[in-house]
Amino acid sequence: MSHPLLIAPIGRSLFRLAGPTTAVMVVAIFVAISEAWFVAQVGIDALAGIALVIPFITLMMNMANGGMGGGVASALARALGAGRHEDARALVLHALLLGAGCALVFTVFAWTALPTVLRWLGGTGEALHQALLFSYVWFSGAILQWIVAFLSALLRGGGNAATPGRIGVALSLAYIPLLGVLTLGIGGWPGLGLLGGAIAPMITSVVGVVLYARAIARGRLGFVPTFKGVRLQPRLFVEILRVGAMGSVTTIAATLTAMLVTGLVARYGTAALAGYSIGMRLEFMMAPLAFGVGTGATTLVGIAAGAGDWPRAVRVAWTGGLVAAAAMGLIGGTIALMPETWSRLFASDPDVIAASVSCIVHVAPFYCLFGLGLTLNFASQGAGRMIVPVAASFARLAVAAGGGWFAAEKLGLGLGGVFVAIAVSLVVYGGLIAGTLLVAPWRARSR
Repeated sequence: MSHPLLIAPIGRSLFRLAGPTTAVMVVAIFVAISEAWFVAQVGIDALAGIALVIPFITLMMNMANGGMGGGVASALARALGAGRHEDARALVLHALLLGAGCALVFTVFAWTALPTVLRWLGGTGEALHQALLFSYVWFSGAILQWIVAFLSALLRGGGNAATPGRIGVALSLAYIPLLGVLTLGIGGWPGLGLLGGAIAPMITSVVGVVLYARAIARGRLGFVPTFKGVRLQPRLFVEILRVGAMGSVTTIAATLTAMLVTGLVARYGTAALAGYSIGMRLEFMMAPLAFGVGTGATTLVGIAAGAGDWPRAVRVAWTGGLVAAAAMGLIGGTIALMPETWSRLFASDPDVIAASVSCIVHVAPFYCLFGLGLTLNFASQGAGRMIVPVAASFARLAVAAGGGWFAAEKLGLGLGGVFVAIAVSLVVYGGLIAGTLLVAPWRARSR
């Protein structure tokens, strides 16, 4: 019997799969705004400190939810699409073991190499102190974040986006007041400052692990997994890793881009770094929209690819990509028309606002292409075709970091030149992924 998602209308299926996750991502936008506001109340050093750590947090969360998480969802979707139900059951244990291993890598990195990297990025003084204190605590809870991400990915890969959607929204709504209390305090208690922002996600992640595990144990995957009698099989780890590892490479490239650009911006002082943090926070807020649509595309494309229906897989990819491009283009274009209003939500220092406005004006109009490329990247995970997204990610790295250095140092364009390079890199990224799929749509590999 064929999978129901192979014959359901694409638009309706994509909406059903992407809708709950996108709702979580919309709530995540408000969470990100709240986080930025709470950090801004702590002070400019906290803003600069969090700007140093954000690329690494983004790397881990994008790997857990998008790169490796996409590999988990894709592997389960392809197994179900091909009717390999025993493999589907065994993939649950394999995914959780991979998640624990990945978490350990990030925790060890944070406690050993990260301080040196942050200093290399330009972190000094109180900003560096705040960044290190935050990162030590935040990454100590990495295993909770990875398990939550992989349990959610398993549900999405099984075609159930509603359950992780409900849990995600509930956790996000609880997280905002918890974050506010732990960061700024309540009543006569002054709070923990930036440290509170590291403890709050650990608390909500514990609750998340319990809720997701209970849902899966009750059959929300479409079957009840069991660890009894499951043998560890290298081929199932490979099934996840051949997509997840490539997806993680694109995430690493994106993080290297952010790190190198952050290093360029840090040369212009703390105010510039804080303004850049506010301006680029808009990208971190909008990327979840593409994530919401993209994860729905991962499942639909994966099921179609598992069944060998490649024309349907391509149609799903374009449908999701164009929807994300339109949504992110509308938001980015609107904010670009009122950059100072946006910037003053988070800061009052004129130098910080000037840097933020420059970043938004140059970069925000091109978020439509970023949304198109990012969504097609997720669709490529479902198809197991990650070469082009990886190449596009490194092209973006070269243009943003290398071009930013050239524009600022050799052409004398200063901080504005760095922001121009970021904008061009988004055009290259989206154009390369979309253009390649247009010219050479996915087909079954010849054997």
